Amino acid sequence: MIELDDLDRGILRALALDGRLGAGELGRRLGLSQPAAWRRVKRLQEAGVLAGQRLVVDRAALGFGVTVFLGVKLATKGRVSLEDFERAVTAIPEVQVVQHVLGLFDYRLRVVARDIADFERVLRRRILTLPGVGQVEANVLLTEERRPGPIG
Repeated sequence: MIELDDLDRGILRALALDGRLGAGELGRRLGLSQPAAWRRVKRLQEAGVLAGQRLVVDRAALGFGVTVFLGVKLATKGRVSLEDFERAVTAIPEVQVVQHVLGLFDYRLRVVARDIADFERVLRRRILTLPGVGQVEANVLLTEERRPGPIG
């Protein structure tokens, strides 16, 4: 585990809000030279603290106005049913995230759809027909606030 100082945490906070910031801008914001900011970012990357960059797509702008979190409990459990379910669910384009979880449900899915009718179609024709699906619980996302999370 890498030791983080206040400047490292400042870099992580700034990049969590805008991952496109260059070393020059990071340096100006944190009182560092461009080369010093670049070296710190490079050190964080090499230590695995910064693991890639992501593009955030505005789903509503693309016509996907509904996001639903599904809890899925498998009717039959066992290694074969887990692998079959995972293989089948990851092939559905509307399923954005598949999480194998511990608790009441076996999986948590993030599903996007154009509207509720489109979600119902995806649920009935694609998700409920997957191998091993037993109980399903849907929670429709109303609002979402993004936070960078804890930074050491």
